[in-house]
Amino acid sequence: MSCSACAAHIETSVKKLEGVQSVNVNLLTKTMSVTFEENTVTEKIIIATVTKAGYTAILHNPPKETKNTLTDSSQQEQNDLKKRWWISLAFLIPLFYLSMGEMIGLPVISIFKGDENAVIFTFAQFLLVLPVVYVNRTYYTNGFKALLNANPNMNSLIAVGSFAAIAYGVFALFRIGYALGHEETSVVHTFTHNLYFESAATILTLVTLGKYLEAKSKNKTSQSITKLITLSPKTATVSREGQEYEVEIDNVQYGDIVIVKSGQRIPVDGTIEYGHSSIDESVLTGESIPVFRQKGDAVLSGSINLSGYFKMRATKVGNDTTLSQIIALVEEASASKAPVSKLADRISRVFVPIVILIAVISTIIWLLAGYSFDFALSVGISVLVISCPCALGLATPVAIMAGTGKSFQYGILVKSAEALEMAHKIDTVVVDKTGTLTEGKPEITDIICDNTLSENQLLEIALALENQSEHPLANAILKKAQQMQLQTIEADHFQTIPGMGVQAQINTKTYYAGNIGLMKQLHIATDEWEIKTNHLAQEGKTPLFIADENCVLGIIAVADVLKPDSKKAVKQMKEIGMKTVMLTGDHYKTALAIQSQLDVSTVIAEVLPQDKDKEIIKLQTEKHIVAMIGDGINDAPALTRAHLGIALGAGTDIAIESADVVLMRNSLLDAVIFFRLAKMVMRIIKQNLFWAFFYNIMGIPLAAGVFYVL
Repeated sequence: MSCSACAAHIETSVKKLEGVQSVNVNLLTKTMSVTFEENTVTEKIIIATVTKAGYTAILHNPPKETKNTLTDSSQQEQNDLKKRWWISLAFLIPLFYLSMGEMIGLPVISIFKGDENAVIFTFAQFLLVLPVVYVNRTYYTNGFKALLNANPNMNSLIAVGSFAAIAYGVFALFRIGYALGHEETSVVHTFTHNLYFESAATILTLVTLGKYLEAKSKNKTSQSITKLITLSPKTATVSREGQEYEVEIDNVQYGDIVIVKSGQRIPVDGTIEYGHSSIDESVLTGESIPVFRQKGDAVLSGSINLSGYFKMRATKVGNDTTLSQIIALVEEASASKAPVSKLADRISRVFVPIVILIAVISTIIWLLAGYSFDFALSVGISVLVISCPCALGLATPVAIMAGTGKSFQYGILVKSAEALEMAHKIDTVVVDKTGTLTEGKPEITDIICDNTLSENQLLEIALALENQSEHPLANAILKKAQQMQLQTIEADHFQTIPGMGVQAQINTKTYYAGNIGLMKQLHIATDEWEIKTNHLAQEGKTPLFIADENCVLGIIAVADVLKPDSKKAVKQMKEIGMKTVMLTGDHYKTALAIQSQLDVSTVIAEVLPQDKDKEIIKLQTEKHIVAMIGDGINDAPALTRAHLGIALGAGTDIAIESADVVLMRNSLLDAVIFFRLAKMVMRIIKQNLFWAFFYNIMGIPLAAGVFYVL
């Protein structure tokens, strides 16, 4: 393929096949993805259809060997184009010197001067252009094949334009020879000074240079995928039946015990069974600070074991590993088309035929206007050469690949080009509260005691009561006690009071931990604590009363604290013109407290999990372009329903699968980076398309001689 007209023709040909549901041909990566019914059409039929259309196709398989082959093929294409350009340039320079040297006053060997040496002069140019034609013969084979298939493309323009110039030169050679034999000096002089061999060589050389630079650009923008592919180790050390074996990465099986030593990359996803280590996950999350992992913790393929030795049990192998899935996502996004590219596709389908028609009409008009055949032909050739459908075809995919590659550097996985285009249109961002704006793990924020106990003593009682509880608030107390290195007091006769709290005996005395409902049920006075509890509620904190049989001993306030960057992210979203909406199932008072801290535009609280997507629909019916950011299973329907779904990387698998974009670093600030990046990519695409259209709209009339008349 050489231009978007090629891609469009292949798509059209394959779409005509019965059983084919969708086709997407990507000019940049030279790949085609087809969704089809296996009972109706086969892969062989699809490949045969592509071949019949004038192109070649091979089956692309997911394994890493194929990916590396494709990467090598891309590099080989770049090297081949570079070699062709240097050879072309080596013959173009003497050809230019021979044809133009005398005109600009350069010394020329006498055998190439004068009408009497016209045959030598012309034939020498013909010989110099032949190597240029040979090394660039692919333009002719592909171009004329496409022309015969009634689907002219960029190669057709190059082939017709340069061939016409060479054919005219050969015709001139015969005319000069005939004229010399018949002493027609004026004819010899005219044809000697109207040769176009150097024009043909220049066309081929400059186009090859352009394609080399294009290939170099494509390789540069696809480096993120290449780097990702090389991150996966080729072998892994596994322990089987007490023996250690080094096996190919593809032979690692689910459940295998994999040994990872210091400095090695983790080959597959798994869970640490023995040992601990500091692990660099920056390649996956973009976070440069190493993380500590120990027994029971999950580790991801592609990460680096910075220190220590550990054994892990493989939980995801082959194409299921995190690294393989990321590679697939990046490749899919790079190969996908943004809706804006459809405009270029529609134009490219008719662009080349129209250019050829303009070239023919221009030639005929100038002939009818009384100008010489030489002049009319040069006008037609100029029209063919100056047109450039490649710019239209590459305006979108190059920017898309660069955008997805840059996103990955920030730990942002973009699943499709559509996501990039949609992101720049978003005017409303709906953000889930728990685990997205907040840490998702309750923490103790306040410890308020009466005059009889210290904070440590109150917390020790709470620890004794909650030590046997499975309530989320109990985890917050246990965590705080560990931080303060408190001793655990044994409690007897532990009992859960459903919906209210717990009770237990400490040193034969009964203590309680629970909500205000429990205090009222026990007829324990809370009047003197009401002002403090109301104040805590306004701050979005949950008060846990600690009491004995007679009175309240103190209050431990627990809250799901905000992530450090949430406030900054919300502020920056507003700065780029987005309305922010917090969606939560929490009590309205708690939601208002969070809103006051973050300055969120709107709060939608007390929403049942199954109703989150309904709230998205409401916003959409109000003509808002909505992005949803979440992390939980209950966010999946809303992520799918929104115009753009953004999931946090630490979220559930179903939330990640439902989203269009994944933030691997779990930071809302990365969402802002993505929105800004998307706006930049779309701006670049529009600029690319503008200049591509502008160049052709101005260049083609210029080549046709419009300004010559003026």
